[in-house]
This record gives sequence, structure tokens and C-alpha cells, in this order.
Amino acid sequence: MIAALALPAFLTQPDVLFVLVAMIKIVVILFVVLTIVSYAVFAERKVAGHMQARTGPNRVGPLGLLQPLADVGKLFFKEEFTPDGANKVIYHIAPALAVIPALVTMSVIPFGGHPWLMVTDVNVGLLVFLAMSSIGVYGITLAGWSSNNKYALLGGLRSSAQMISYELAMGISTLPVLLFAGTLSLNGIVEQQAGFTKLLGVLPIPNWYVFTPFGLLAFGIFMITALAETNRAPFDLPEAESELVAGFHTEYSSMKWALFFLGEYASMITICAIATTLFLGGWHGPFLPPVLSFVWFFAKVFALIFFFMWVRWTFPRFRYDQLMGLGWKALLPISILNMVATAIWVWWRTNG
Repeated sequence: MIAALALPAFLTQPDVLFVLVAMIKIVVILFVVLTIVSYAVFAERKVAGHMQARTGPNRVGPLGLLQPLADVGKLFFKEEFTPDGANKVIYHIAPALAVIPALVTMSVIPFGGHPWLMVTDVNVGLLVFLAMSSIGVYGITLAGWSSNNKYALLGGLRSSAQMISYELAMGISTLPVLLFAGTLSLNGIVEQQAGFTKLLGVLPIPNWYVFTPFGLLAFGIFMITALAETNRAPFDLPEAESELVAGFHTEYSSMKWALFFLGEYASMITICAIATTLFLGGWHGPFLPPVLSFVWFFAKVFALIFFFMWVRWTFPRFRYDQLMGLGWKALLPISILNMVATAIWVWWRTNG
């Protein structure tokens, strides 16, 4: 294929070719993720509409499918302003900081069984995800602080406290997967979930970690903390329009405002992809060859995204004391006990 493309000689060097292929994969992933984000907003509006006995957007294009393009055009041409007294450097950087960590995490996620369906196989991919999820809070916190607005500052402080409280339980909830798989590589974790096992010696079930002892509880804790980490309802206290006007993004407009929501939906997609990788077997599924295995991966991701939307339009927002109490008094102790129980079970299985 390289010869057919008649590439210059220096581009056919192994190191240069590796970088070139990686860059092509990154561009494709960015295009796919941004497209999914645009239509995730559309899908959420349609889901919300049907749950509230409305139709949702249906005017722009056939079935309203061009609504995301109209929204982008509207936001692009809106007036942009910078409030007096704001720290202008941080004010302008903060929206990008809300988006970049989610997109960086995508580079270590295996989308399928074929080598072309993953950017890179980092042997500490799980740590990359945990590190990027910790960095994501900086964009929101700095946006609230730099805006010189008390409501935005309160939203930023709420977000930082919420992230610290829930990322502990999230990190611990991933440790049972690490104990089962014995590797931090996301590709290695998916490979360990291949095949089927027989429940009670009769019923075949996939070797997904969600079906293992203590795996279902870890998956439940992970999904609850994922809602909090992405500031999705009922954990959307950093915005809380009934209390804080619009929270951390009160003083933002136009495309900077849009970047925060791009970051929110990109984080939701990323965290659903991580949940699929860790607990739902990643790209494993029947009937499809490795080249088409990404179909199973995205089917699972879209199912989890629908779950996020369903939760948002079903449950009311927590009070802040309830939010913190759930994180520190319930999820953290349960995740620690689950980790200890998993370690004992794995030790017992290993030592017979």
C-alpha cells in the first residue's frame, strides 16, 4: 500500500511512518468524537423531549438532523465578551483545559481488535485515564476563579470539591479490574475478557468483568462516580442554575461557552468508552471479524450514553450535603470493601 501511494523515501522510514500513521488515527478520532458530540446533544434533546411528551428538535433538516449544524452556526456568530476584572489569560485558556483531557484519553482506548482501530497501546493506559480525569477539573475551577464573578467562583469551588470526593471512589472501583486482569494496559484488559464461561456449568456468559464476583458492584460504583465526574445531573451542582445563575460558566459566551459543553459531552463519551473497556468486554462480541469489531464497541458506548441521558431526565438534583455525603460516607467505604473482597477472592482462586 505504501508503494502504491508513492510516498517520499523519508516517509517510509519505520519511525516516521509510525508517527504519520498515529497522526492520521488522531485526526480520524477527533473527527469521529466531535461528530458524536454534536449528535449526542441532538440525541439528548430528543430523549428529553420524548420523556416529557414532546417531540424535541424536528424543524432543521429531515427529522431535525441538521439541528447541530444550526446550533454551531448560532454560537459561532454570537457576541463574545470578557468581563471587567477577569484574569484574561486564564479566562481564555480555561475552556480549552475542559476539552483537552477528554480528547487525550481517547488516544489510549482500543476501539477494535484490528491494530488500525487503536492509536497506541500504552502499558499504563488505565493510569493515563485516571490522570486525565484529575486534570479535567482545572478547566472548570480556573474558569470560575478567573471570571471575577461570585457565582462562577462558587461553581468552580463546588466542582473541585466534587471531583476530589468522587475520583477517589472511581479510582478504587477500577482496582478490581486491575486485580482480575493483572495489567494496566487497556488493550490487555480487553484481551483478558475474550471468550465465554458457563454460569453454574450450564448457561454461557461472556467473560466480561461486570459478570465476575464483585465486578457488578465495581461497575455500579464506577458509573455513579462517572456521573459526578462529568457534572451530569443529578450531580450538576457546579452549574445549579436555580442557585448560581449558570455556575462556573456564567461569564462565558459564544464559542468559549460552547467549549465547556463540548468538554462535558466529550468527557461523557470518553468515560463511557472507558467503562466499556474495563467492564463490558470492550470490542468483544459475536459474529463480527476484528476489522468490524468497533461496531460492538460503539454499540456498548451508545447504550451507556443513553443511560447517562436517562438518569439526567429522571432524577432531581442532589443537595450539596447529600452529594458530599454519598461520596465520602457511602461510595468510598463500599469501594474499599469491594476492593479488599476482590483481592481475597483473587488470592483464593490463584492459590487454589
